[in-house]
This record gives sequence, structure tokens and C-alpha cells, in this order.
Amino acid sequence: MLTKQLSIFLENKQGRLTEVTEVLGKAGVNLVAISIADNTDFGILRCIVSDPERAYEELKKERFTVKIHNVVKFVCPDTCGSLAKILRQLSDQGIFIEYMYSFSFAGSNEAHIVIRPTDIERCEAIIETLSV
Repeated sequence: MLTKQLSIFLENKQGRLTEVTEVLGKAGVNLVAISIADNTDFGILRCIVSDPERAYEELKKERFTVKIHNVVKFVCPDTCGSLAKILRQLSDQGIFIEYMYSFSFAGSNEAHIVIRPTDIERCEAIIETLSV
């Protein structure tokens, strides 16, 4: 299913991640999933939140560089090889995945997968037809 993701660019310095979480907390926006990729100068915080538009506005007010992107989120059985079967089917149909991250809830038998494919609409249509 299509979902909104925030991408927040952060300088690699102490306290920047804390500042983001404080802004979101004060705005009443809950973090659902989070991923951080970094290099020597900056990091990209990617996250799924309870209210992406509100989060975007509040972060912009605090002068963060933030963008909203569409990503595809799907549920995968939390069993050996399930994700590999899904990725194989996407790959066989020409879907390239730029990046991915996942999360799960305690006691759940499912993993929630977030991907950024180059062709979001086609990827979403393919995932809707898959069986694992």
C-alpha cells in the first residue's frame, strides 16, 4: 500500500536527532518506523509517522530540510525466506528498489516492509497480486 514517508536531512552533529524527535513529540506526531543512513557530513532520517503533513509543517518551522515521498509498505510473514520470495518476484518483473527498511511489533508473526521502488505504481500493483 502507498504510504507517506518523511526524509529529513541532518548534519552529523550531536543533538540533531534529539531535536527532530522533540519537534515531533511536541506536535503530537508519533514515530511508527525510522531508518537513518549517514555519510561523513550528513545523515538522512527516513520515517513513517502518524501525521506526515503536520510533521512536515512543524519540522519546516524549525528550519529542518524535509521532504515527503511516497513509498510502498507491505506486510510479509515473519518466516525464513518469505521476503526473498517477494523480492524475487519484484526483481523478475523489473522492479528496482532504491532502498528498504522494516519493522515489526512484539509478538507479531508479520514484518512490515517499506520500500522505495523506481516505479511505485507498478510495484504496488504487483505486490497486491503476490502470494507468499
